[in-house]
Amino acid sequence: MTMPRAAVASDWRTFELNYEVELIGLNGPADLWLPLPQELGNFQRVKTPVFSTNAATSQIYRDAQDGTSLFHARWNKTSASRTASGTLRVSTQDRRLMLKESRKPVPQDVAHHLKASPSMPTDGIVAERAAEITQNAHTPLRKARAIYQWIVENTFRDPKVKGCGRGDIRYMLESGDLGGKCADLNSLFVGLARAAGVPAREVYGIRVADSSQFKSLGKSGDISKAQHCRAEFYLSGTGWVPVDPADVRKAVLEEKLPLGDPRITALRERLFGSWEMNWVGFNRARDFLPQPPTREPLKFFMYPHAETATDASDDLDPTSFRYQITSREV
Repeated sequence: MTMPRAAVASDWRTFELNYEVELIGLNGPADLWLPLPQELGNFQRVKTPVFSTNAATSQIYRDAQDGTSLFHARWNKTSASRTASGTLRVSTQDRRLMLKESRKPVPQDVAHHLKASPSMPTDGIVAERAAEITQNAHTPLRKARAIYQWIVENTFRDPKVKGCGRGDIRYMLESGDLGGKCADLNSLFVGLARAAGVPAREVYGIRVADSSQFKSLGKSGDISKAQHCRAEFYLSGTGWVPVDPADVRKAVLEEKLPLGDPRITALRERLFGSWEMNWVGFNRARDFLPQPPTREPLKFFMYPHAETATDASDDLDPTSFRYQITSREV
């Protein structure tokens, strides 16, 4: 089994994240859920966050089922000011894997990443398209690469899409509208990979520093709107492999470069098997129901979320609260 190269002290970077949230225009009791970075393998470490709030109750916890870290606060009545603020530190190192494939069976704790979920179908047109894309690929690595290349070649980044998108891959394939943002394009990779028999999952997070690759692939300072979804697939002989076809299409659009430009070609190859960790991962929570529960499961948990007894926020365009997340390297 080929393992990532050993980390040394100079590989690690540490970032301080600060959260400021204020609920506005909400009557009666209200709840707030904030996604927090969590420990992610050997490439991300997190120190315990510290929060303060004027809520009646609050807690920081790690979901027992999938490890998702979050902050929850509840205000029992309407008040003039409902606020929460917090600070944490997270250390990251770039992921670079040498890919080696083996015939070992997929471990039991990985196999569930082949399954469909309410918002991640693997049947119908998803299965049909996956079969078309991978018809000449006969190993998991070749299937994953074929799907990755298909997405880079056939999708596009649509700047008009709110936030990171909705990740409705069935609609994308049925309508033929293959435009979107990271939660659309990288979710499409995950759904097609699962349908082709390759375990895959999203990782939801946020950019925290400038990129050494392209200006469009980084953000520092005020990162309130820098959320970014990535993807992984499982390869026996290597483990979880990082990919990011959505960032290839982002660089094409925002750097105003053609797909055949040598810099895009290099990025395209790099983002199959590596991530630049000027980004931190929150969680892998698709169709997530936190505790205490939201009114409905969250399709993904990448943005602050607020609810009252009668209403839930549109996380991609909230009017019920304002928030700011800032990052600085320490």
